[in-house]
Amino acid sequence: MQIILVSRSRKVPKTLDLGQRRLRWRLAGLAMAAVVGCGVLGAAVALTVSSPRDRALAEIQQLKQQIRDQDTQLAGVRKDSQRELDALAVKLGQLEAQSTRLNALGERLTEVGKLDPDEFNFDQQPAMGGLEDTAGSAYALPPTLDKSIDQLAGQFDVQQAQLSALQSLLLDAKIDSNLKPTGMPASGYISSYFGVRPDPFDGHSARHTGLDIAVPFGSAVHAVAEGMVTFTGVRSGYGKVVEIDHGNGYMTRYAHNSKLLVHPGQRVRVGEVVSQAGSTGRSTGPHVHFEVWYKGRVVNPLAYVKNHR
Repeated sequence: MQIILVSRSRKVPKTLDLGQRRLRWRLAGLAMAAVVGCGVLGAAVALTVSSPRDRALAEIQQLKQQIRDQDTQLAGVRKDSQRELDALAVKLGQLEAQSTRLNALGERLTEVGKLDPDEFNFDQQPAMGGLEDTAGSAYALPPTLDKSIDQLAGQFDVQQAQLSALQSLLLDAKIDSNLKPTGMPASGYISSYFGVRPDPFDGHSARHTGLDIAVPFGSAVHAVAEGMVTFTGVRSGYGKVVEIDHGNGYMTRYAHNSKLLVHPGQRVRVGEVVSQAGSTGRSTGPHVHFEVWYKGRVVNPLAYVKNHR
């Protein structure tokens, strides 16, 4: 088989003999090169046409995956938030119970302290005021829970103010009670009262300025209120004496002691032993002569020993 190539010019035509093996290989190579070139060209055209769409689809798939991941994370956050809100609700219930107990305690303290119940009414909010806080909140709780927490915080503020005032009043009352002479200075019986009486030595009428409490010799003599020792020593007619200034105008005197156990300038507490009973001075036997002075005047001690049995 032969192929004759005729040129438009007047050149001599070429004859290709396909029977030659070398020529056939050359033609086969050219054919293969043409096929490969067409394939490469087609692939390039295909990539040029389809690549933007594929990239867009890939990006869409990535976005979808990111959205799924965010949904998973959001579900976890919601679950954690709900768990925290549940725990907060439980804590809120506990705080409300504590608030109820505080109210009960306040009412009980008001009764024990014998205070005016209208002044400390734990069912009403005390009057108060202040500037409005216009600052915004960084985050918001669920309306019901947020409202409950605000109400509870308000209750605690009210209770704090009421209990603080109540504490101050009770402390003041306790201080006043400790400074006010109360009770007997020694365990015994009253052998002579305050006022006019026959003098035990000459029988004449005489004013007795205190209470005589008959006790065994050496019995403990106690301070009937908190105060500062201002005098220890001997006074005419009184024998060995202890005098204590309690402030608020009160002073007490303990006379006819056998032994003095405190010294001037010493601070004593309620019930502290200040001396031992005796019969020094103008006395017919062991006893404690007890006087109470208020604002520079001697008063009847019987009013301050009402708890004597």
